Amino acid sequence: MRILLIASLFFSLSIVKAQTLLVPDRIFDGIEMHENWVIYVVGNQIEYAGEASKFKVPNEAAKIDLKGMTLMPGLIEGHSHLLLHPYNETEWNDQVLKESPVERAIRGSVAAKASLLAGITSMRDLGAEGAGYTDVYLKKTIDDGIIPGPRLKVAGPAIVATGAYGPKGFHDGVTVPLGAEPVSGIDDAIKAVRRQLGNGANFIKVYADYRWGKGEPSNPTFLQEELNVMVATAKSAGRYVVAHASTPEGMRRAILAGVETIEHGDGGTLEVFKLMKEKGVAFCPTIAAGHAIERYKGWRPNINPDPERITKKKKSIQLALEAGVDIIFGGDVGVFAHGENYRELELMVEYGISPLAALQAATLVNAQLLHFENLGQLKKGFLADIIAVKGNPIKNITKMREIEFVMKDGIIF
Repeated sequence: MRILLIASLFFSLSIVKAQTLLVPDRIFDGIEMHENWVIYVVGNQIEYAGEASKFKVPNEAAKIDLKGMTLMPGLIEGHSHLLLHPYNETEWNDQVLKESPVERAIRGSVAAKASLLAGITSMRDLGAEGAGYTDVYLKKTIDDGIIPGPRLKVAGPAIVATGAYGPKGFHDGVTVPLGAEPVSGIDDAIKAVRRQLGNGANFIKVYADYRWGKGEPSNPTFLQEELNVMVATAKSAGRYVVAHASTPEGMRRAILAGVETIEHGDGGTLEVFKLMKEKGVAFCPTIAAGHAIERYKGWRPNINPDPERITKKKKSIQLALEAGVDIIFGGDVGVFAHGENYRELELMVEYGISPLAALQAATLVNAQLLHFENLGQLKKGFLADIIAVKGNPIKNITKMREIEFVMKDGIIF
């Protein structure tokens, strides 16, 4: 027994955390750009981020030269659907109705790896879209090290008002899988929130408005009282609610109920965005999804006139900026290909957000607003989620397509 104890003690003392010195041309720390900086990582934490001249490199450190590159925090995707794939491959209805949760889980594992290698080290997934709690188990397999992927926060099935979501088009005698969990009334709403949290959802997503019939414009779905009680139930459990909302009234009801973010917001007015600012509600515009859908329909950007969807989205971004609302980086990826998350950054810049603000949104801002602790910045004590891109993305945002190095939790992928 004494020999075993001594051997065990010797083994524990001999374990040395990996030490890595990262030397790029420049470093974006989540706030601003720096020249002549280095990052020193021990295990899964950043031990030093600062001027190279002020740091004495330990003999044990492995040095990685990243010449010509910008080092920055791993990106945090604010609106993803790992269990969906591009609609020009398979329409949403057919994904929900014809692809089993098993197939979709396998696809999701491929999407998770593609996302990670594109520099997305953390992600908020906003609904399994008919695949139940598959997102919860996808998160577990990543956390357990079974598959590579971003650290996830997941919404589970999401919640819709009875009759307001699809797939639709079947007679009343046919029961089909739905893209989210339908509820009606305060009692139903409370039960659904508690059930989803109990089954592993990290937060609750609600659809504050949606199309009641094919080809119709969106209209509010939940009553104010229903939204209020869902937010109150989630908050009582130490969680929160986010809302799909594109109409002024749907957005207003969700904001007054106390949701943390509004997703899409195409029809937002200046009054509504000012209310968001007043209540501290952030805006995830999901520009790239609508852009992709219009392209699937045949629209050619910079050649054809902007369709109504694009015009409304551009206006909503300008109104949000005017109101001073916090803007989240999140493209609704899944509507377009996983791993092409850079599309949202490029469109944010095209629609009037500065490259610096877009990169801050994808790192510091998303970490703070979406509850990713000790992430989003390169500073001592933060987790070692670090990526490198060719060139300088503040001077040319398209450089975010060229991810050359990905470290998540101190592990190089």
